Amino acid sequence: MTDELDSLIGTLETEASRDRPPEETPEIGIIMGSDSDLDVMAGSEEGRPGAYDALTELGFVEQTSYDEPPEARFTFETYVVSAHRTPDLLYAYAETAAARGLDVIIAGAGGKSADLPNMTASIAYPLPVIGVPVQEKSVDSVIGMPQGAPLVAVDAGKSFNAALSAVQMLARQHPDLEDRLRAYHEDLQAGVADVSRDLHERGTPDFQGRE
Repeated sequence: MTDELDSLIGTLETEASRDRPPEETPEIGIIMGSDSDLDVMAGSEEGRPGAYDALTELGFVEQTSYDEPPEARFTFETYVVSAHRTPDLLYAYAETAAARGLDVIIAGAGGKSADLPNMTASIAYPLPVIGVPVQEKSVDSVIGMPQGAPLVAVDAGKSFNAALSAVQMLARQHPDLEDRLRAYHEDLQAGVADVSRDLHERGTPDFQGRE
């Protein structure tokens, strides 16, 4: 094990031993097998929005320091954790997750052997884990958990929905988050209504820019 890896694992274990109030710890953990998965897990300007986009839209702030947490009440953290290349890190992350204050983990992995969500769910149990298949070929691997080993999963690439589901879980204990989710859903409804009216009143050719 390298010094860098050993140091990171030590940081997680040290944080797990501290008694911090919930306001200072992240509620949601986002992990992925490689930084090449970041465009799917976080979202990108060129493609589909991701978990980072969903959480920040709902008022969450990314926590990048345990010693200097953000002032925001609800936060999340982000790590690269490879199930195959760094199994010790995976074990440390999942085993310490609850003690470090996490309430739910969003885990994304690609390839045909997308084992990160599954292994995280097994080690972190009973902490809920939401699996994100980064690619279509990852779906079977992510959802293929045996009976008695639960894992919630979304469709390939839809980490945005995974983040919404994570916040829904938290909203059962935090009415403020429920209000934020309702406001977000109402904005979606209003957007559909606006587009529908615009299409109807302008007509199809003008709406499509044919005229």
